[in-house]
Amino acid sequence: MRTMIFLLFIAASAALTQESQPVVPALADTSWKHTMIISANITQVSFTDWAQGGENALAYGLFLEGKSAYAKDVIEWVNEYKFGYGQAKLGSQSIRKTDDKIDLESVLTYKIGTYINPFVSASLKTQFTEGVKYDATGSAIPVSNFFDPAYLMQTVGVVYQPGPVVKTRLGAALRETMAKTYAKAYIGDSTKTVNVEGGVESVTEVGWTIMENVVLNAKLEIFAPVKHFDRMTVRSDNTLSAKVNKFLSMNLNVYLINDPQVQARTQIKQTLALGFNFTLM
Repeated sequence: MRTMIFLLFIAASAALTQESQPVVPALADTSWKHTMIISANITQVSFTDWAQGGENALAYGLFLEGKSAYAKDVIEWVNEYKFGYGQAKLGSQSIRKTDDKIDLESVLTYKIGTYINPFVSASLKTQFTEGVKYDATGSAIPVSNFFDPAYLMQTVGVVYQPGPVVKTRLGAALRETMAKTYAKAYIGDSTKTVNVEGGVESVTEVGWTIMENVVLNAKLEIFAPVKHFDRMTVRSDNTLSAKVNKFLSMNLNVYLINDPQVQARTQIKQTLALGFNFTLM
């Protein structure tokens, strides 16, 4: 009987000892880092018995930007996505689109050196809804739509990053331009819906913190087809952001496109807005 009580005492003591030991939590996986920001810009002007004249106006813009980055050992994989959509109504005019963007990019880098490393990447650019132009009479003329056009790019090459501010990629690329109804404008041949071109792509990115609350993000993309170097496509997306507080920011964006296949002159879009920002991750 004493032996039985002694054994039970030993077993109970062991159990209590195990329970009293602190539980060491498993280390969280820090290989992935995610960020996501939602922005909303709203502008409204209303007149009532205003002698100096003017028209009521309402405009809005919704934007979603995010990044999922994986870094472990010699592998770095960065996935970025940007979505934007905006509309405006002026007076008695119909609602008109002011912004429409789908921009996806994935870059996988194998880090074997300090400054220069090989990479592979893929990107997609298109829009959500129909895009129109307006003639002198105010009539809408459709010129684009969802995946009409769409630009897909696959690139393999080397990335050079001398510091945290500037990063440049250069490589051999394959670009597919997809269009259906508006193929002639974007492909140059109304009998084709997909145009495949091989060439050289260069992408330079700048992320410069000018001040504690002022950041410049600039991206320059150049694609030169092997068969038609004179039809080089240049895209430049530049955003200057000034953070007012946790939820408010002032953003100036200038977007340039020089695509001789679409039109001879450089396309320019400039946006200045005070936005509400919500960081989800």
